[in-house]
Amino acid sequence: MLSYLVRRLAYGAVTVLGVLLFLFLLFFLVTTPEDIARRALGDKAQPAALAQWIASHGYDKPLFWNAAAPTDTLLVDHFRRMLTFDFGRSDADDVPITRRLREGAGPSLALTVPMFLLEIPLAVALALLVALLRETYVDRLGVVLCVLAMSVSILLYIIGGQFLIGKLLRWFPISGFDPNPAVILRFLALPVLVGIVSGLGEGIRFYRTVFIEETGRDHVRTARAKGAGDARVMTVHVLRNALIPILTQVVLVIPFLFTGSMLLESFFGIPGLGALTVDAIHGNDFATLRTMVYIGSLLFILGQVLTDLSYVLVDPRVRLE
Repeated sequence: MLSYLVRRLAYGAVTVLGVLLFLFLLFFLVTTPEDIARRALGDKAQPAALAQWIASHGYDKPLFWNAAAPTDTLLVDHFRRMLTFDFGRSDADDVPITRRLREGAGPSLALTVPMFLLEIPLAVALALLVALLRETYVDRLGVVLCVLAMSVSILLYIIGGQFLIGKLLRWFPISGFDPNPAVILRFLALPVLVGIVSGLGEGIRFYRTVFIEETGRDHVRTARAKGAGDARVMTVHVLRNALIPILTQVVLVIPFLFTGSMLLESFFGIPGLGALTVDAIHGNDFATLRTMVYIGSLLFILGQVLTDLSYVLVDPRVRLE
């Protein structure tokens, strides 16, 4: 297993380096440091102010080659900063990006962890019920509702939830965030509910397909032939043996709980890392955006490794070699 992990991490390191190189080419071949400075300072900024801003952010170096000092280039500086986690300051307001990450991680996790913990058990339970009642009216109605739910944009869920629950019923605030433990649940209830409802259709449809495929296997027919009841068949013989495809989807999501949800945080005014990414896109904040993409690539590699390890835990027949 150790050799497998080393090889997997080596592949991940190559992938991350490729992402960093692509990021550099994407940003600096389509824009210039002057453009970045002008977006930060405004179109009417004086040339001296632009030059000072470019120098203060380290964008005054050659892109790829510096004959006087070969390592003093934007490309080398870009890799050095990302690989040493020295993310620098935001291009938009000069705030240290590490501080933004610390401040945004809490609100993002406060939103995504409850969604993750509530949505998956609910989707699995409903999918088990629908799979148990396969080829009945309940199953057909469930499939139709899942397809309808998957066809609706999450924007409609957000707007509909804010209008119905926030404005008409006044159960929860339409948007906003307060980290005070006494009121934080009131601000998180609506975005968590919207996030769960918007993801249920896709989850139930996926898990139903996995469970129905598993119910046709020999060990399930054998269990039924021995007199096992429906509840035992579905929860013991079907659910347990369907864990690998479920883990493939579930474990990969866990690292991304840290980065939050861009749409939910933006629409509900939650100051998390998802909203930070959206603000960086709107503000042409290259330093923050490349940091979020880099962290996303690291979390993706971590999620893949965790998924592989989870296979071994749930199925002793799996060997990582």
